[in-house]
Amino acid sequence: MATPSRAVPFLFRPLPRNGGRLLKHLLLIGFGLVMLYPLMWMVSSSLKPEGLIFREPGLWPSEVTFENYTEGWTALKHPFGYYLWNSAVVTAVSVVANLVACSLAAYSFARLNFPLKRFWFAIMLGTIMLPHHVVIVPQYIMFSELDLINTIWPLVLPKMLATDAFFIFLMVQFIRTLPRELDEAAEIDGAGYWRIFMRVVMPLCMPALATTAIFTFIWTWNDFLSQLLYLNNPDNFTVPVALRTFLDSSGESSWGPMFAMSIIALGPIFGFFLAGQKYLIRGVATTGLK
Repeated sequence: MATPSRAVPFLFRPLPRNGGRLLKHLLLIGFGLVMLYPLMWMVSSSLKPEGLIFREPGLWPSEVTFENYTEGWTALKHPFGYYLWNSAVVTAVSVVANLVACSLAAYSFARLNFPLKRFWFAIMLGTIMLPHHVVIVPQYIMFSELDLINTIWPLVLPKMLATDAFFIFLMVQFIRTLPRELDEAAEIDGAGYWRIFMRVVMPLCMPALATTAIFTFIWTWNDFLSQLLYLNNPDNFTVPVALRTFLDSSGESSWGPMFAMSIIALGPIFGFFLAGQKYLIRGVATTGLK
C-alpha cells in the first residue's frame, strides 16, 4: 500500500529556475538602489533652493533651480574650475609616478635576484598594516624641514618612491603569472633587464597597470587629509579642500553650492573609472596569460 505524499508548504517549495533568477536580480537592484540613494539625494539637493534642502527630504524636488551650480562655481576666491585643475595636476603626477615606481619595484621583486630579497619583500608587505596616521607627523616634520609645505611635492613625492605596497604586491603577483620563457627568449635575442621590462613585461601587465591607475586616481582625487595638511594657501587648494570651504562652523553653510560642486567633482572619477573598467577585474584577479 502506497503511503500518501505529504504536502510541502508553499514557503518551502523550491522556486522555478526563472523565478529564482528574477528574485536574485530584484534583490541586486534593491541593494543597488540603497547604495545609490545618497548620490541621488545629493543630486536632488543640488537642484533645490537653499531653504528646501532639509525641509523636503524626498528625492523629487518641488522646485528646480540651477542657481546652486552658478553660485558654487564663482563663490570662492577662484572659479571652481581652478581647483579642478589643481586636483588634475596633483592626480596626474601621482598616477604616472605610482605606475613607474611601483612597476619597477614589482619587477625587481618578481624577476631579479638580489641579497635579502625575501626580507625586503616581507618588510614591504608589513608596511600595508601600518596606518597612514602613524607617519603623518614624521612626514610633516620632514617636509617642513625641506621647505616643501604648501607645494604639491609632499603629495606626489611619496608616489615617486613606491610607498604604496598594495600596488607593488598586486603587480608582483601579476608578473609571477607570466611565463619565464618569455624572459629567456628575450635574453637569447640579447635583451637586458631594462629591455625585457619595457618590451616584454609591461605590455602584458596592462590589466594590473590599469587597476593601479584607477585606484591611484580615485584615492588621490578624494584625498582630503593630506591635502588639507600640506596646502595652506587658497591658491593651491584642490577640490576636496575647496569643498570644505563651503562649510562654516560658526555661521551659515552653503549646502546647495557645495552639493552642486560635489556633483561636478564626481565627473572625472566616473569618467576615469569607465575608461578603464574593462581592465579592472582582470587586474584584481591577476590572471596573467591564459
